[in-house]
This record gives sequence, C-alpha cells and structure tokens, in this order.
Amino acid sequence: MQLVVRKNDLLRELQLFQGIVERKNTIPILANVLIEANGDEVKLLATDLEVALRSRCPANVGKSGSLTLPAKKLYEILRALPETDVRIEEDKNGVTVAADRFESRMQTLPREDFPTLPEGDGKVRATLPRAALKEMVAKTQFAITGEDTRFFLNGAKFILKPESLTMVATDGHRLALVEVMHEVGVTEEIGVILPKKTILELGKLLAEGEGDILFERGENHLFFEVGGRVLISRMIDGQFPAYERVIPKENDKTIEFERDKLTSAIK
Repeated sequence: MQLVVRKNDLLRELQLFQGIVERKNTIPILANVLIEANGDEVKLLATDLEVALRSRCPANVGKSGSLTLPAKKLYEILRALPETDVRIEEDKNGVTVAADRFESRMQTLPREDFPTLPEGDGKVRATLPRAALKEMVAKTQFAITGEDTRFFLNGAKFILKPESLTMVATDGHRLALVEVMHEVGVTEEIGVILPKKTILELGKLLAEGEGDILFERGENHLFFEVGGRVLISRMIDGQFPAYERVIPKENDKTIEFERDKLTSAIK
C-alpha cells in the first residue's frame, strides 16, 4: 500500500479515534486503526468491540491496500509534524510514515486479525435532527454513571416515537430527561439503551458540521451516520428503570432563577 494525504485531513479523523481506542487492552490489534486505501480516499476504522467508528478522508493513492497501525502513536507523530503532505508506504520490513525531512518506521499487525464489524440491515431507520440530538446528549450525559454494577444505568435510554425524541439518564440519585417534538420517520415506538462511551463519542461527532443524522438499529448494534462518519455501538441489554414514576405529575411548586446568578451562587 502507498498513499499521500494532507496531514490535517488525516489528523482530524485520527483525533476522533482517540476516545475509541483503549491504551490498555488484552487484544493487541484493538490498539490499532485499520487503514484501507483505494481510489482517491483512505478509509479508517477503530473499535474496542463495544464502540466503533468508521471514517474517511481524501488521499492520493499510489497503490491500493490495507494495513493496521497503532492509533495513538500515529496520531502523536502527525500532531508533531508541520502542515504538509504525509506519505504512508508499506514494504516487507514494515510501514514508513514520512513527511518533508521526517521519516519513521512503524510496526504493523496483520489486517486479518482486525475484527469484522456488523453492517446495518436497514430494517429500522430514522432521520434525527442534529441540533436536537446534540442538545439531548449535552443535557443528559452528566447523569450517567460509569461504575454502577447495575449495568443498565451505565447508559442513557433513547426513545424514538413517530412525533418525538426522548433521552433520559440516571445514576440512581439524579435524573436528566430531555424530550423534543420532531417527526423522525418511525411508525412505532423504539427504545434502546446507549452506552456511556457511545454518548460521549456521539457528542464529539455532533460538535462539528451540519445536516441531519441517520440512525439505524440492527439486531444487536446501533448505527449513527454523522457527516460521512459512522458510529457503531452495541446496545445495552437490560430493563431501564421506570423513570416516569419518580417524576411528579401534579407539582404546583415552581421557581424561576436567573441562570447566571444561580450559577455564580453555586460556584
């Protein structure tokens, strides 16, 4: 494989993989990003077997092929380089990453060892408004616990109805609930539990760009297509708490605060 790519194009994509790839794991290949070069682009893929991200960026491909490289080490190398073209080339002794007067040789792991990820079956699809989904993620992720033995609390419940979207999270002590009225294209109610890591990575993808988000539910996985990138996540299999029961139905005691003054007082 041989390709030339702009440093900033590749760096922007690799930055999104840093939260996916775990530094410490028992399966060495999971520390690597899969790079596939073909035509006029390079495709990238990383996973920790729970959450995965597919991405791509334009490239000048001299020789098609695929290989794996350490995701964090490659990111650190590119981040230290000036804005220039980066050449990645594989030979029998390893992989060369070069730019201007810089050259580094990196060891690769067999592409065949990289796990095969599922594809969507297209049976359950919906179009989600970016702004609404971004707001829902931002306003619920703080309430997700990450260490509870009740694994169904280590995520947020995401509910799609024909005319609304709801996201709710709780750690057993506090609860965050956001509901947005919007037609998303489903004919019946769909409820799934998104893992905390999925919520965090989805928030990063929603931070840039514009346009609606394509959502797809498979048998055991969820797919979010965000601006040409696809976030793949396992679903948490469990029964989310009946949160409706703890929300007062006839509460007549309300107070309005000025946000800045309340924030200042808390600080």
